[in-house]
Amino acid sequence: MMAEAGAGGPRLAELLALGRRLLEELETSTEPSSGAPAVQEKVRQGLDALQRAAAMVAQLELFSENEELEEIASADLKFMLLPALLGALTLKQVDLSRRREHLESAREHFLRFLKLCRNYGLGCFQLSSGTSSEEGAGSPSVPQDPTQPNLVAMAMGRTAKIERYKQMKELENKLASMSSSVESGTADEDQIREFYILQIQKWIGTSLEEIESIEQELVILRSRDAARQAPGGSRGPSRPARAPMKPFILTRDAAQARVFGVGYPGLPTMTVDDWYEQRRRQGVVSSPQRVPGASDEELQKQQQETEEEEDNEEALKKARDWDDWKDTHPRGYGNRHNMG
Repeated sequence: MMAEAGAGGPRLAELLALGRRLLEELETSTEPSSGAPAVQEKVRQGLDALQRAAAMVAQLELFSENEELEEIASADLKFMLLPALLGALTLKQVDLSRRREHLESAREHFLRFLKLCRNYGLGCFQLSSGTSSEEGAGSPSVPQDPTQPNLVAMAMGRTAKIERYKQMKELENKLASMSSSVESGTADEDQIREFYILQIQKWIGTSLEEIESIEQELVILRSRDAARQAPGGSRGPSRPARAPMKPFILTRDAAQARVFGVGYPGLPTMTVDDWYEQRRRQGVVSSPQRVPGASDEELQKQQQETEEEEDNEEALKKARDWDDWKDTHPRGYGNRHNMG
């Protein structure tokens, strides 16, 4: 295996190192925007280097489903990280029009990495039959009422996240203490092997976290796309379009309508009652109807409301009569005592 890897020369290792370096620079970048041209150029360069390295690994057949972890050379273990690094860099792309495509591509990279690790017995996790992953192999399935939240699953998921966070911190501390000796070339083969296996385990936790975030974002994007594609009528019944009203003169009664009709022959006249009746026929206003089968209490209440309406109509009639009287009796009419 080591000889086959060496057949690729240092070029393969250089491509991997370039992709990792660019990813680390992006992770620690101080650029105010991830969409800055310089940032996206690093993303493009990193993806290109890692994709070329992944193609070389596939050509050399460094990893096989029929192998055991002990059969892989220590120096080749680091190439197992290629799919995870590709997934992380794919998420750095910021083209909003292709966001869903990038999310699905990154998820496939992370899943490929996790399946590779599972084949070699690295990590303790379980991949579902679908597209998502869940941690905790051998966890019992709990039947759930579809109308109630799965509190057990929520508690288990939270516990798994806390445990995974602790493991990630421990792995980072171990890697930090070993990195100087490995990078300087003073570490022996056992230390190099342990160092790369720790890196793989760290990226297993990162991949599980990223897949969970990707799944949540994809749900939001699918809902948004479905809302955009839904016809406008599905949001609720639309109100029927009303014909535009023609201008007219509103009068209190028929007598005043005749007067205004003479003064403004170009405009039709309409009394208040006529206007109300027309609007009722158009469905703009509606009159209360008696509900069949109503109880005596309801009928009494309806009768009381009707009497109140009649009282209001009587008060309105008196007000109209008073207005009519004022129209025919100007202020001061009939004052014969104070002639001045």
